[in-house]
Amino acid sequence: MPDISPKARALYRRALVFDANCAPPLPDNLPMPPDTLDMVRASGVTAVKSTLGGIDSNFEDTIAEIAFFQRFIEMHPQVFLQVRDYGDFAKAKAEKRFGILLSFESAAMLEDKPERIEIFRGLGVRVMQLSYNKASPFGAGVLADPPTGLTELGRKAVDTMNKQGVAIDISHANAATSIDVLKASAKPVLITHAGCAAVYAHPRNKSDTLLRAVADKGGVVGIYDLPYLTPSPKQPTLDDYMAHMTHALEICGEDHVGIGSDSSLSAWDTSPKGMAEFQKSLEERRKKGVAAPGEDRPMYVIGLNTPRRCEVIADALLKRGYPARVAEKVLGRNFIEGLGRIWG
Repeated sequence: MPDISPKARALYRRALVFDANCAPPLPDNLPMPPDTLDMVRASGVTAVKSTLGGIDSNFEDTIAEIAFFQRFIEMHPQVFLQVRDYGDFAKAKAEKRFGILLSFESAAMLEDKPERIEIFRGLGVRVMQLSYNKASPFGAGVLADPPTGLTELGRKAVDTMNKQGVAIDISHANAATSIDVLKASAKPVLITHAGCAAVYAHPRNKSDTLLRAVADKGGVVGIYDLPYLTPSPKQPTLDDYMAHMTHALEICGEDHVGIGSDSSLSAWDTSPKGMAEFQKSLEERRKKGVAAPGEDRPMYVIGLNTPRRCEVIADALLKRGYPARVAEKVLGRNFIEGLGRIWG
């Protein structure tokens, strides 16, 4: 990990730090082990958006998963806080707790019923996607063939999400669906975790046209730290990550870019056991047809494989000449304000 400047450390301590797609280290059994709790506290992160469910999740199982998350938070009230509203980000910071915002990357758990969005919103799910890489009854993902757009059911879902104050995330949607969502939505739209196609063309990286359209509508784009930032077999580095980050800032402007690591809060496990588990997960994703090109590489960026990755990014911005104002916005302020505009 690079040396962090005193200026960056001070900025990180005072900033609202929000990772727009990050998995907290949930244990298999409750409560959480003390060493893991210590890691969470030491991360310096104010809050994360955490994903529930998957492409084959049903309604009942997802309700049970939300209940597990909420029970987990209730068992550690001094450490965790469920983020349900805009003010909860500042509350988490002030109380030195770790906020968790629940979200969906798939719409499978709706079971083709947009009216269920209201139920999940009531349980604290405030960000949702309509498709995960493949096509769904609502829209198409980045790997869908043919590359269709938003369906009539998807338009009903967009309208319901707007009315319920649920943010629409198009990170895994293809270009046609994304543009349709931007046209159909009365509220800003998010890309919580992606890269820039102009830096490296990959199905999960977004065109300048789409990035600018999200920014123009008042949304925010999060840059992930995944191998999709570079062509195979190269493992991306901090410099590669910053190439995407600085390009996004150039295209979207300083008020519309943030961090969405798409990683676990804990460092990626590069041990033989960790890599074996990764290979098993990769094979399962390939069988389901959702594995993206280049996913055979470990899912981390060299230089960012740490729970304090956001601090490293802030330091890198300052060292590249960006003012503290911009670094603080990227660390979390932009996404938090963007969610505030959507939630009302």
